[in-house]
Formats: sequence, structure tokens, C-alpha cells
Amino acid sequence: MKKVSLAILAIVLLESCGKKKEETVNASLMEMKVDSPVALKEDISEDSPDEGGKNIETDQNDEEYASLIENPFELTKSQPVSTFSIDVDNASYSNIRRMINEGQTVDKNAVRIEEMVNYFKYDYPQPQNNHPFSIHTEYSDSPWNPQHKVLKIGLQGKNVPMNNLPPSNIVFLIDTSGSMAEENKLPLLKESLKILLNQLRPHDKVGIVAYAGSAGVVLPSTSASEKGEILEAFSKLEAGGSTAGGEGIELAYKLAKENFIKGGNNRVVLATDGDFNVGTSSVANLETLIEEKRKSGIFLTCLGYGMGNYKDDKMETLADKGNGNYAYIDNLQEANKFLGKEFAGSIYTIAKDVKVQIEFNPKYVNSYRLIGYENRKLRNEDFENDKIDAGELGSGHTVTALYEIIPVNVNSEFLPKEGKLKYSSNASAKGFGDELATVKFRYKKPDGDKSTEISQIVRNSGSGISSASPDFKFAASVAWFGLVLRDSKLIKNKNLNAVESLAKEGKNRDEEGYRSEFMRLVQSYKSIRK
Repeated sequence: MKKVSLAILAIVLLESCGKKKEETVNASLMEMKVDSPVALKEDISEDSPDEGGKNIETDQNDEEYASLIENPFELTKSQPVSTFSIDVDNASYSNIRRMINEGQTVDKNAVRIEEMVNYFKYDYPQPQNNHPFSIHTEYSDSPWNPQHKVLKIGLQGKNVPMNNLPPSNIVFLIDTSGSMAEENKLPLLKESLKILLNQLRPHDKVGIVAYAGSAGVVLPSTSASEKGEILEAFSKLEAGGSTAGGEGIELAYKLAKENFIKGGNNRVVLATDGDFNVGTSSVANLETLIEEKRKSGIFLTCLGYGMGNYKDDKMETLADKGNGNYAYIDNLQEANKFLGKEFAGSIYTIAKDVKVQIEFNPKYVNSYRLIGYENRKLRNEDFENDKIDAGELGSGHTVTALYEIIPVNVNSEFLPKEGKLKYSSNASAKGFGDELATVKFRYKKPDGDKSTEISQIVRNSGSGISSASPDFKFAASVAWFGLVLRDSKLIKNKNLNAVESLAKEGKNRDEEGYRSEFMRLVQSYKSIRK
């Protein structure tokens, strides 16, 4: 009995000590929250013990990218049609540039070749008709598989003068969670949005919503002429707390809807590292949420910031499913490019749900594959289905797609094996002369629900690559570099000196210096790879 009493006394004393210790810890945490909203999240030990007493090492490089599987070659006889959505995003290129400049290994799933190619502008002619874009095609030799060919398809969006652009209703949705405290996140974000603000006119409107543990309206819809008031609201933003991204999205779209301009440019500009960790945070749930918001007629621009915990997969999902575009801002130069020089193309949509469908002629094309656009491919029946979402085209935007082609009578190691079919016809198309392919496009007006179709025939009249245009050479060199970064199993030649040489041939007029920067990037990567 005496032993039992002593045991009970010991337990009571232990519990009492534990409560006092807990109260002391809680008091310390309260002080941290008051004095420094960032400290609680940032000061967690990298070697904090888990419930079982074992140390957990926090992975500093916690970036997330959606897995990509390279498009295979298709046999034209069995699958002559290819369909995809355009992609005007260019986040992948600036993110890769950041990795290489930091001397890091490039995650192959961060490499979206179409975004690398579309980072650069090309000299395509302006549309001469009532359509919002012109079509340009070029056919030449493949630089990485010499027996193959490459078909380049280019779109040029109509340049709409700034004074003819519709009024804007823009809501900035800004992540102010603890993970945004670093210099290349919230501080860079504030400077970036000042650049965008400078492009707006007095009749444009701006609102600001911030979110951390919860979301709130920082600035109600205000005329862009009130720059002092808007800049003061920006300056007060500070990082701290968890990340309730879903709640922020709900509130930003609510504010945009309350101030909706009929026939205007209604847009939410989301600026974040994508690290949502409270409420709606999974990719699937965010996709469902943003698809619902898309129906409101409000467009979306996603601006990604930071490194280490960057969630590229979430950012891309939001832009793809939300009638939007996506850029990664790694420095102020990139902010000036996307939000300053290319402001109209980035913010003003001139055509939405733009789809491309190409039918190859088996008389000339034995096999083909689309380079990049892995997560933009559509089913062939989706082309004429106006309920299926696709990419948006901005004022003055250029979009480029490349197909690698194995011509008829070429014996390539990459040619898919042809099975013997009993019922399908193997007869080549006849009566179409020198038609290599027919390319069809569908698009809707920014506020429309019914698509318009246009088409163009591509002739089998390609020249050697030495005679190709500078734009063809440069676009091919960028795609080639992307294929090397992805360690593609479908190319023979992975010589970076050859990539750099082709880029030099395609440099042409490089007024902004972006093509020269690409060549320096290839040089830097060569030293990393050694």
C-alpha cells in the first residue's frame, strides 16, 4: 500500500512540472508572435525530434515539380492527327536560369521545353485580317537528329495600342506568409508590382488582398491614379504566419467580381512561392477551386518567387486551369520584362481557349512527335468541343511549337515499330500534291463562348538548316538545350558546343539582349556539367 501511495505522489509531481514547463513554453511562443511574426516559422530547428524521439532533417531544397513524360514518336498511318493547347507561360526558362546561375543541378521536371522556346519573341508578321493572330510555318532539317526534319509553327498576336486597350480591374493577391520573408520573395514582389502599377492608366482600378494564416482586403478597389495610396498599402505588407492560399483566392475573386468591368480586363494577379499549407492546398483541390472561378470571366496571372520551397506544380495548375499565364520572377530584370516591356501581352487577353490541331500526310511523314507541351496535349475530339479549356493569347504575344518529323523512306532508330493490321487501310494519302500537313486553329474572343476555326496548309518544301531563318535556328537551339537538360532518350547529338553555335547563327537582331543571355547560360551549364 505504501508503494502505491508513493507511485501516485510521483505521478502528480511529474504532471505538475510538465504543466509549468508547458506554460513557460506557451508564454515564450506568445512573445515570439508579438515581437516577430516570422520567427516562429523560420526559427524551427532543422534537427527537431519527431514523436518517436528520432531527429528529422529538414530538406532545404523542398521544391516541387509535376512529373513529365517525354512525348514519343507517333506513326502517321495509325495516328495522323495531333492536338494541343497553346502555352504562353515562360516560367520554366527563368526558373532554369536561376538554377544554372546558382550552380545547381537542374531538375529535369522543371524543364518545360515549350516555355523555354516561348520565353523569346520571334519575327512573325502581324495579322492582316480580322483574326487576332497570324500563322507562320517553316520546315527544315533537325539539328539534333540529322536525318529528321523539324516543323516550326508560329502564332503572332495582334499588337493592340495601349490607348485602345480596355479598362482594367486588377486585384493583387499577395502571399504574406512566413515563407515569403526572404529578400528574393516579398521585397522583390513589392518592387515587381510597382513596375506593373506604372503601366496602368487613371481609369484602371487596383485592389489588394493579402493572405497568411487568414486572408484580408488591404486596399479596396482604387483608381490607379491614386498611386500614393496604393504604394503605401504595398509598403505596409510584412511576412508572417502560415499560408491559407485557398481563402485568399476566394476573397480576391470576390473583390474582382464586385468591381467587374463589362468588356474590360478583369484579372487577379497572384504573387506567391506556391507553398500553400492551410485550407485548400492540394493540387487537385486548387484545380477544382480555380476551374470554378474561371467561369466568372476573370482571368489570372501567376507570379512565382523564391527558391528552396518553391511549388511550381501548384503555380502551373492555377495558371493552366484559371484562364491564366504564369511567370517566374527571379530578379528585377525579369520583372521589368514580364510586367514592364511585355505588359500588354502579359495582362491583356485578345484570344482565349486557343487550340491547335495538325494532320500529317502519310505520303511524306512516316512518324512525328510534338516537342514539349506534354501537359498541354488534348484529345483529338476536344478540338471542336467549346467546353474544353485551352490557353490564352495576349496582345503582341508570339507562340511557337516544334514538331520533329521522320520523313518517309528514312531509316531511323527512333521510328516506332509498325504492327500488322488486318482491317485498317495502309494506303498513303493521294491527290493532295505536296501537302505535308494541314494545321487548324480554334479560338474564342475574350468574352465569347463560341470558337472560330482557321486553317493553313504546310507544303513539303523545306530547305536545309543552313538556309533556315534566324528564328528557326534560335528556336531549335533553345529546344535542343531543353532536350539535353531533360536527358532526352530521343536525340543522338547532345553536344552543347553545337547548341551554342546554332544559337549564335540565330541571334539576329537582339535588341534586348535575351538571346545573348541564353548563349551565356549554355556556357555556364557546360562548366557545371563537367
